[in-house]
Amino acid sequence: MKLFAHLRTDWITGGIFAVAFFVTCPSLLFAQGRGPAAVVVFEAFRDTVHPTQEFVGTVMPEKRALIGSAVDGRIVEFPLNEGDRVEEKGMLAQLLTETIKKEIEAAEAELKLRQDELRELQNGSLPEEREQAAAEVSVAEAAKTLAQQNFDRLEKLQRTANAASEGDLDQARAQLIQTKATFKLKTAAKQLAEKPAREEKIAQAEARIAMQQAVTDKLKDQLTKHTIISRFAGYISSEHTEIGAWVNRGGPVAEVVALDRVHVLAHALELYVPFIKRGMEVDVRIPSLDNVADAPKTEAGKPQPFPGEIVHIVPEADPRSRTFPVKVQVNNIIRDDGTPLINSGTIARVNLPTGPSKDCLLIPKDALVLSGTRASVWVVDLDPKSDGKQGQVRMLPVQKGIESGMLVEAISDQLTTGMLVVVEGNERLQPGAAVNILDTMPPPPRAVREKTQETEQAAD
Repeated sequence: MKLFAHLRTDWITGGIFAVAFFVTCPSLLFAQGRGPAAVVVFEAFRDTVHPTQEFVGTVMPEKRALIGSAVDGRIVEFPLNEGDRVEEKGMLAQLLTETIKKEIEAAEAELKLRQDELRELQNGSLPEEREQAAAEVSVAEAAKTLAQQNFDRLEKLQRTANAASEGDLDQARAQLIQTKATFKLKTAAKQLAEKPAREEKIAQAEARIAMQQAVTDKLKDQLTKHTIISRFAGYISSEHTEIGAWVNRGGPVAEVVALDRVHVLAHALELYVPFIKRGMEVDVRIPSLDNVADAPKTEAGKPQPFPGEIVHIVPEADPRSRTFPVKVQVNNIIRDDGTPLINSGTIARVNLPTGPSKDCLLIPKDALVLSGTRASVWVVDLDPKSDGKQGQVRMLPVQKGIESGMLVEAISDQLTTGMLVVVEGNERLQPGAAVNILDTMPPPPRAVREKTQETEQAAD
């Protein structure tokens, strides 16, 4: 039994050693004919790129506003909470409006009265009023004629037979004067009834209407201000009041931040500022979103940088660090539930140019095999008899040049444009080893891209 147990222990130990050996030395499997190594390659190419450096930045909202009340009042509605989205001109809070509505009703009634007065002047007299004026003229004319006849008769009696007294004659004269004046008055009234209203009267009435209209509009504007709204789409970052609270004019209600587009604030050394220009398109990476499903991904499922545009370069440096603030604008992604993918305050990494553009031979950084201070790449020589998927590898020494995002300049007399360098699967290759090309990696976008005229027209 002891011998059996000893043999069993040796068998288990030997099996474990064998499994560990083949796991740590998989290249021996291929050496023993297990098949060519699977690799992903990249075709070296030449391009004009800027040398870049990655700067740490902070995500900031494109806009931030502490919204206050334009009038005094009591909060009766406050429908949103911190973190909720509010659209442009969306309501943040509602103040009590009963009193102001009564004042508007009174002002509108007064305005209607003024408008009716103007309409009366513009329409002139009614036909019935003109007929009445004409009738009064006829009555006054008849009275004047009768008074004239009575005066003439008394005057003749006194002059011929001295039969009328002076008193009767004076009374008849006064009656005649009175009837003539009445006739003149009625005639003038008839003429006024037949003429349109004076321009001065109409102008005065119009001025009274304008004054009352201004009063009404002011009250309506105050009513509008009782509804506190956001001037842009964003998210509530903080609340400063609640239902039932009294707010004074200018008192804070809520703070809103716009996150549909965000700014990444980075600080560049003064040595690099001459090469940073507004309108440049740069890559922005947010490490906290690398494993988030909603974040941009490549076809292989790897994290993809956000495209950003340099929109502001503040021309005043921090006197202590001698760095200049640079703002990069990035279009945010709004999820189906209305929440933003990129949050304010998040750490971001921005590739900014650090020198003039240069024409160079470019390969991915992952293609470099580093050994101390030396660098090299594995190049695949395709088998002419294959379908372009099989070949052998050989190692070429290179020197690292400028870096531009995921790309690096390869300085070599032997490496040329169009050669296939191994990007994935280059860890355990041996010279002359057979490889099977699984995929050819497409050229990644340049870390810094000048905005050409075609790009600007497409953006417009």
